[in-house]
Amino acid sequence: MLEEALEHLVKGIVEHPGEVRVRARRVRTGRVLEVRVHPEDLGKVIGRGGRTARALRTVVNALSNGKYVRIDLVDLDEAR
Repeated sequence: MLEEALEHLVKGIVEHPGEVRVRARRVRTGRVLEVRVHPEDLGKVIGRGGRTARALRTVVNALSNGKYVRIDLVDLDEAR
């Protein structure tokens, strides 16, 4: 559920919504949500001073019912 919510939020921000990918991984302390976006959209997802990324993290943490969730932002070129 968290992956879908985060993907929906990010797709509303970016210019290339078809290239947004959210992948979840389990770690010892909880989960990591890895968000991959087009390189041109990375700045939009991070926002000025990291405000947009911080807001996305706040929303996802509110939806996580107190469980640990980390969000990593990656552009598609770096992921290849």
